[in-house]
Amino acid sequence: MIRDTRKVGSNRIVRHFRIRKRVSGNPERPRLSLYPSLQHLEAQIIDDFEQKTLVGFSTKSKAFRKATGIKNAGNVKAAVVFGKFVAEQAKAKGIARVVFDRGGFLYHGRVKAFADSAREGGLSF
Repeated sequence: MIRDTRKVGSNRIVRHFRIRKRVSGNPERPRLSLYPSLQHLEAQIIDDFEQKTLVGFSTKSKAFRKATGIKNAGNVKAAVVFGKFVAEQAKAKGIARVVFDRGGFLYHGRVKAFADSAREGGLSF
């Protein structure tokens, strides 16, 4: 495990390792992993037991842009819409319960907006 943040360049990596020690997905409750870049959001639903990504989503995808009409996806408003989009798509795949992995990012702003809207959309975590 990486502990020296001078080599890594970010405390986020250390937080991510600390979170991942406790959070893992299984077939009953897969892990919903979120990565917010500066301009976009990406999410994956992962079964860690089989080490497989069940489904992946991005604000860059044509399906998201066509369904929502959002072009600038780097703000809280887009995170709310993306959370509802992910919940709808996950429920269509038969996934209703997940474990949320914020990837070491602080639970604030876009991450919190995404999580709250995914809960409103029907995902339970």
